[in-house]
Amino acid sequence: MEEPPPAKRPKILRGDDDYMPGNILEIELFKFMTFDQFKCKPGPRLNLVVGPNGSGKSSLVCAIALGLCGEPQLLGRATSVGAYVKRGEESGSIKITLRGNSKDEVIAITRKINTNNKSEWLLNGNIVPRTNVAETVKRFNIQVNNLTQFLPQDRVCEFAKLTPVQLLEETEKAVGDPQLPEQHRALVDKSSVLKSIEVSMERHKGTLNQLKQQNAELEKDVERVRLRDEILAKAETMKKKVPWLEYDSKKAQYLEAKQRENNAAKAMEEAAKLLNDLKEPIKKQKEEKAALDGKRKKVESRIKENYDKRSEHLAKADQLDVELQRKYKDMQNFREEEETRQEKLEKIRKELAAAELELENLGPSDPGRQEEMKRLRAEISDTDYQAYQVLQPHISHVENEKRCKMESLNTCKKRLNGMDHKVTKYLDVLRDAGTGKIFEAYNWVQEHHKIFNKEVYGPVLVEVNVRDRGHAAYLEGQAAQYIWKSFITQDPGDRDLLVKNLKCFDVPVLNYAGDVDQRKGISEIRDDMRALGIHSRLDQVFDAPIAVKEVLIRQFNLDNSYIGSKVTDEKADEVPKLGIYNLWTPENHYVWSKSKYGGHISAMVEQVGVPKFIENSSNVGEIEKLKFQEKDLEGSIATLDEDAKRSRDKHKFLINKSAELRRKMEEINDLFQEEKRKLHRIEKKRDELKSLEEPIDRDAEIAKFVDQANKLNIQRFHNAMKLKELLIECVAYRRSFIEQRISSIEFDAKIGKLEADLKQHEGVAIRATMQFQNFEKETESCQQQLAESLNLAKSIAPLTPELENEFHKMPTTIEDLNTAIRETISEARSIFTLNNNALEEYEDRQQKIEELAAKLAAEEEEHGRSNTEIEEIKDKWLPALRNLVAQINETFGRNFQEMAVAGEVSLDERDKEYGQYGICIKVKFRQNGKLEVLSAHHQSGGERSVSTIVYLLSLQDLTNVPFRVVDEINQGMDKINERKMFQQLVRAASKPNTPQCFLLTPKLLPNLQYSEACTILTVMNGPWIREPTEIWKEGEAYGIIVCGLLGKTHC
Repeated sequence: MEEPPPAKRPKILRGDDDYMPGNILEIELFKFMTFDQFKCKPGPRLNLVVGPNGSGKSSLVCAIALGLCGEPQLLGRATSVGAYVKRGEESGSIKITLRGNSKDEVIAITRKINTNNKSEWLLNGNIVPRTNVAETVKRFNIQVNNLTQFLPQDRVCEFAKLTPVQLLEETEKAVGDPQLPEQHRALVDKSSVLKSIEVSMERHKGTLNQLKQQNAELEKDVERVRLRDEILAKAETMKKKVPWLEYDSKKAQYLEAKQRENNAAKAMEEAAKLLNDLKEPIKKQKEEKAALDGKRKKVESRIKENYDKRSEHLAKADQLDVELQRKYKDMQNFREEEETRQEKLEKIRKELAAAELELENLGPSDPGRQEEMKRLRAEISDTDYQAYQVLQPHISHVENEKRCKMESLNTCKKRLNGMDHKVTKYLDVLRDAGTGKIFEAYNWVQEHHKIFNKEVYGPVLVEVNVRDRGHAAYLEGQAAQYIWKSFITQDPGDRDLLVKNLKCFDVPVLNYAGDVDQRKGISEIRDDMRALGIHSRLDQVFDAPIAVKEVLIRQFNLDNSYIGSKVTDEKADEVPKLGIYNLWTPENHYVWSKSKYGGHISAMVEQVGVPKFIENSSNVGEIEKLKFQEKDLEGSIATLDEDAKRSRDKHKFLINKSAELRRKMEEINDLFQEEKRKLHRIEKKRDELKSLEEPIDRDAEIAKFVDQANKLNIQRFHNAMKLKELLIECVAYRRSFIEQRISSIEFDAKIGKLEADLKQHEGVAIRATMQFQNFEKETESCQQQLAESLNLAKSIAPLTPELENEFHKMPTTIEDLNTAIRETISEARSIFTLNNNALEEYEDRQQKIEELAAKLAAEEEEHGRSNTEIEEIKDKWLPALRNLVAQINETFGRNFQEMAVAGEVSLDERDKEYGQYGICIKVKFRQNGKLEVLSAHHQSGGERSVSTIVYLLSLQDLTNVPFRVVDEINQGMDKINERKMFQQLVRAASKPNTPQCFLLTPKLLPNLQYSEACTILTVMNGPWIREPTEIWKEGEAYGIIVCGLLGKTHC
């Protein structure tokens, strides 16, 4: 169902305050394009925005467009919203206040923008999405993208470039019934659809006729194909009976197999019955044998128990024999030990006497040996103290000190190597800068340094060490380039010698003969300097030998050159007040000069360059210092080596002396130990003698052994009697076991005979069973084949009464049926056709014919419906459009006749090509000329401007937009046309319900006629504009000053 057409837009009427709904009441800008802050209150009718070029008039136009949901592209300037933020700022804002439907309703739209191309929208102070603002703008029919309503300066030329079609579209949107653009778009779309339907219908009609013609040519072939298909269908019906005949054959085979299975089952049952009759006696025999075996197992168990008991008694008898023999042996050992004890007692007595004699021969202890031991201990302690507590720590200290010196020496050598590398690097820099023989000059000075009276330095570049690389650019910028390759002497004779020998190397030679104290005192950095970010002088940021540094300071005034920070850049104008005329900052070099005549100060500012020569490094003076340090360390290490050698020799002597004293003390100690060992041996012998002399009762011990032997013999007798009883019991058990075993063998023989007969009958039963199983499998196979044959027959040809009647007319055997099938197929093949696929092609094509016919009928219906809809819309749209263009033409012709010769606006109608309809503007500016279409090829820029403004004025009475903006449209007009254009604008603005209008221009002609409908907005810009703004910010101020000359005039 179609949507209802939009309601006709009501004519906008003015209120009591003379404003119309959607009029702009106030524009406020902040950090936008050329403005820091801007605020104006436009009038309700014609607003003349005047001001010099570059003052910001077009900024006002951009603000209106962007603040009312316009895109940056429509302004013809920057393509991103961030570009409209004032340069140097991060963000800005646009606030536009619109009048609502009543006087009391005010709508404030705010758009905040930033340099990241982000926007934030506020509606009456509340943050809202852009769509809410767009709906509000659309409600008042504000179209900032429509050139007939909004014509910025950079797009004035685009209006003349509008094609008639585009001009019609823009005019429909701006004036007249709001349904016109909708109806126009519907006509364009529906006519496009109608054309596509017509093309499709023509294509389908051609295809349909072609298909019908092709099918007519195939009708004869189709008849022959159908006859052949009928014969082949008869053959196919015969083929359907084949599986049913095969099914009957399988059914007969199944019945025969089933009968054989039943016979085999009867034979198997008879064999099974006979087999059961033979198994019963065997079962009884086995049960009796099992009972006998149970008794035999019990006897066998008792025999085993008897055997275990006899084994225990036999083991006990063996154990008693062993214990008895051990008792007899203990008696014998006791007699032998007694004899041995007597012999040993005699031997110990002799050894004790001999040891006591040896102790007497040693004589009494010598007291002098104790004193000698004390003296040796004291001397050893003193020697060890000197060796380990005095000399050894001293040696360690000397070695540690030597190690530290060696580390310092290695560090010094590494630094020297690094210094030599950096010097080479700096010499490479000088050579690359144009001093090709700087290496030769440097080497000559180094090789002949002994012939100079005083120290010679150079080149200066390798002598200077700048601690902060950022200051290197300042020093290079202050000093002349020649100084870096110069050599400096401190004696006139050295200077002359150096000039003579270095002349061929093209290097300057400077002589320093002054005294540091001769220079006047230099003040330190004061607090007022630090307040401006000044922190040091240029002579304080580098190190160099005194002569080198003084030459640089005196040659280039380094002690009067100061260094500041980024803060100093911001306060650079205050630096000369402190008496500073040379200043370096991270980005700029300031040099101020004072006129000798007028006393005024002029400044020169240069950008700080990149250092080409100087880097952070040590200088040659430091190299000499390191070489001296290297020699001093080598001498110290040699002295420490000699001290360590003397200490190690003395330490070795004391160690040897201590070892000799320990050897003497060990000899004395050995004598003491020998005496102690002899005393210990005597005591031990006495203890052994004492233990052997203790009395022993020999008869009592032997009687004890005899009593124990008798007890063991009694136990042996009792054990033998028990063993006899067990043997008698075992013989009785063995006899019973043998009898039961014989009975079991007899049972086995009987059972074996019965089982042989059973086995013979089992063979017969097994063969009967196997035969039954084979017949059963055969029956199952036949049954399965029968089911498969039935399923196959049903799948090929399900049996129906009609088909069964057909089968009765056919042969009843498979052989006869196959013969009939072959004959029928031969008959079908005898029918010849040129196109075997004729029937298939005919039927496919017939189906396509039916489908195309249905499509064609649907398209004809759709075509009629679309044509009706187009005519209905056209009947509404075209008369209204013709009437609108006629009104525009009447107003345009009248207005244009006042400014030029003649002009007309016509509707370019293109029948049903609704997308090609357009508005054609024709003008002529000369009496003898003819009407020409408005374009850049026929009219000048001023003529196009006149035509454009006249066309826009012609829309005034018909427009439904709340305001219109035209930027500098009067540029290029002559004075006469500009005056006429202005009079028409004033006259149009004075009409009751014309929209609010903004005309931006850098100038106005004098003595123009104004009315109360005019509001003049003067845009000025500059550093002294703030104070006048305070006076002029109220709308009545200008009227008060001019004494009501122009009525109510706003600014």
